[in-house]
Amino acid sequence: MAVYTDVSFEDLETALAGYDVGAPLSFKGIAEGVENSNFYLRATGGAFILTLYEKRVREADLPFFLGLMEHLASRGIACPLPVRRNDGALFAHVNGRPAALLTYLDGLSLRQPGVAHCAAAGAALAALHEAGRGFELSRPNALSVKGWPDLVHATAERADTVQTGLRALIETSLEQLERSWPTGLPSGVIHADLFPDNVLFMDGEVSGLIDFYFACNDAFAYDLAVLLNAWCFETDGAFNITKGKALLGAYHTRRDLSDVEIAALPVLAQGAALRFLLTRLYDLLNHDPMALVRPKDPREFAKRLRFHLAARHARDYGL
Repeated sequence: MAVYTDVSFEDLETALAGYDVGAPLSFKGIAEGVENSNFYLRATGGAFILTLYEKRVREADLPFFLGLMEHLASRGIACPLPVRRNDGALFAHVNGRPAALLTYLDGLSLRQPGVAHCAAAGAALAALHEAGRGFELSRPNALSVKGWPDLVHATAERADTVQTGLRALIETSLEQLERSWPTGLPSGVIHADLFPDNVLFMDGEVSGLIDFYFACNDAFAYDLAVLLNAWCFETDGAFNITKGKALLGAYHTRRDLSDVEIAALPVLAQGAALRFLLTRLYDLLNHDPMALVRPKDPREFAKRLRFHLAARHARDYGL
């Protein structure tokens, strides 16, 4: 269960005193998620999620994350809307943790999305990119090419204990990416973590986008490359080009991809795979055995990285 900081009913009553959401009717922890402590709250004023931000989310970044959700919601994106406190603040503190109250979204995430779901995700990402224009705050992507060497250094010595040859794969990939990483691509606010568990569906349609706590400013096409990695590989590690074609086509219909973005897609996809390989590897190697959340398997992204190393053109992804 992904609740790291407990919240008693007395703690909840104290926290809710600063909000105009009515009296609490039910309150329970949410098992999903690995970064923060999340609770479902039903009150007389509606349904909400109370999120306590743990170590990985810096309090200084909360105005960006919460302000972005407010901005996107105002532009028609179905995402959690932060509930402002009576004093206008976007977040408070509960049990020593910064905490925010957000509106609850109906819908379910999918474990095995189909082709139509991939297309819907592509269209939703394009809509998010367009809606993010005009957001005044900015946040650099700390998990892009300049941040990867630190993760490589922190994991290199033990990488081969996870999979033989993993260290060489990582170091070779990083060397290539540092030489070829594209610059000057169309950029703006990106989600940076739009995996299937962060997209909610109802009746086959996207009903919400959640978990904006890796959002930042970077190339739109990099965010698209993250989406390809997250949605278009099967459980055996094979890339499903039918899903890729649907996803890229739906994105391209909603937001036109430039020639330079299309040409950069294989390198960006390689970089996105390395990013998740490194963070998963770091979490696995530094996992607290007493923690209730199991780290995700980095070897999945080693397979994906090898696929991208062999790709030469956006055609290899279905575009």
